[in-house]
Amino acid sequence: MSDALQALYAGDRPRALLLLADDDELSIFDAAAFGRVHRLRQILEEDPGQARARSQDGFTALHLAIFGHEEAAASLLIEHGADLEALSTGDIARVPPLGTAVFVRSAPLARLLLDAGADVNGRFADGSVALHSAAISGDHELIGLLLQRGANRSITNHSGHRPYDVAKDEPTRSLLA
Repeated sequence: MSDALQALYAGDRPRALLLLADDDELSIFDAAAFGRVHRLRQILEEDPGQARARSQDGFTALHLAIFGHEEAAASLLIEHGADLEALSTGDIARVPPLGTAVFVRSAPLARLLLDAGADVNGRFADGSVALHSAAISGDHELIGLLLQRGANRSITNHSGHRPYDVAKDEPTRSLLA
């Protein structure tokens, strides 16, 4: 994993940008996370299978584009066959790309994934779905979007909790009732 990506994970985007390699040296993961669409396109044209590759820590390039809030990069990866349901395999979070969009609280990226066919009720490794994560964060915009797209308010995770059960406040619970 690059130093730039480590800095981005740590929440230090300005430092990450300083550490970022020249575009022609970027891996698909850095190109996706930092929205270097020209480089990303070049990589995908040379090897279309890279759209489904995983980084050392188990994230796909699509997860990383979403984590970096890079909508153009995410769109390009989707166009090239990125797996909309791929669970990350690392220790941090075992979620599909939609779970990452909810984690970073990006309704536009969640909408992009749903428009492309992502399963609104796609399971995380712990049995949760995106609606559980949106309920925990209290993001009413994302909750509304997910419900509008058919999220199941009654779905339970492996602990038996519904999104309503994990909501932190009454206004959020009222949206999920």
